[in-house]
Amino acid sequence: MVETGVQLPVQSQSTIYVEAWETAPGVGAAELARAAQAADRLGFGYVACCDHVAIPRRLAGPMGATWYDPVATLGYLAAVTTRTRLMSHVAVLPLRHPLLSAKQYATLDLLSGGRLLLGVGAGHVQEEFETLGVDFHRRGAILDETIQALDVALREEYPVHEGPLFPFSELAVSPRPVQQPRPPIWVGGSSPAAVRRAARLGEGWLSQGDTLESLPAQLELIRETRERAGREGAFAVNAIPPTVYVGEPGWDTGRRTLTGKPDRLAEALRAYPDLGVTHLQLRPRSRSLDEYLDQLEALATDVLPLL
Repeated sequence: MVETGVQLPVQSQSTIYVEAWETAPGVGAAELARAAQAADRLGFGYVACCDHVAIPRRLAGPMGATWYDPVATLGYLAAVTTRTRLMSHVAVLPLRHPLLSAKQYATLDLLSGGRLLLGVGAGHVQEEFETLGVDFHRRGAILDETIQALDVALREEYPVHEGPLFPFSELAVSPRPVQQPRPPIWVGGSSPAAVRRAARLGEGWLSQGDTLESLPAQLELIRETRERAGREGAFAVNAIPPTVYVGEPGWDTGRRTLTGKPDRLAEALRAYPDLGVTHLQLRPRSRSLDEYLDQLEALATDVLPLL
């Protein structure tokens, strides 16, 4: 059975998907908390928060400049929710030393009672890397070692890692996460290198922009890579469908939005698990927080049971 989560509103304001109400003066923590609490109450599997440290002026138009810090945001939401998992989608790991990330995310897992889903990725904003002193052109290799270092740091209180970039040993990393042997790591990105990285180093893959037409080839690449690496066991595949609206909106939701009665939406969404997708990340269209909350409820009560 496919599991569903939601990308939270307000916390990231890319013009690709942000709604006008999210950018209104005064909108912030209270609206974000209400959205997360609704997802928690309605049984969504996770809520997701994005990550960027700084946006250059040349990209502030399409990307927006507002991106909440995922550790702070998910830590805040851990205190106002009870069961939904808390996902970083995705933490740009190469921007931070793996011991720093281990400390932050182990603490988040502890404070949330073991609800962290650690989504990670390589990043794509060159100025962000250069300003923070990280080699943008080596971000893939940096991410590979960071995941490996983070793996041992989250598993062991006195971790030892002998990689060339981040060697460390006999340094206590505490508090320890609740989830054992560590919280799951899902790797994001849809380039061949990112997909192979997810298959080799993660417990899941976070698709970025893949369509129903492109997913089969990606899933085959995952299968082949895991087989060559000798990896077995469960593997999560998270896809992002087009935005959705339950019912007839009566306003222009854009060409890529799935709209209509619950059975029509369920049929469209069912195509993803039919391919092998295990998790769907949903984002309803809305003109206000109240409409967003109404759409979450309609999805949970009228659409998802049909999946």
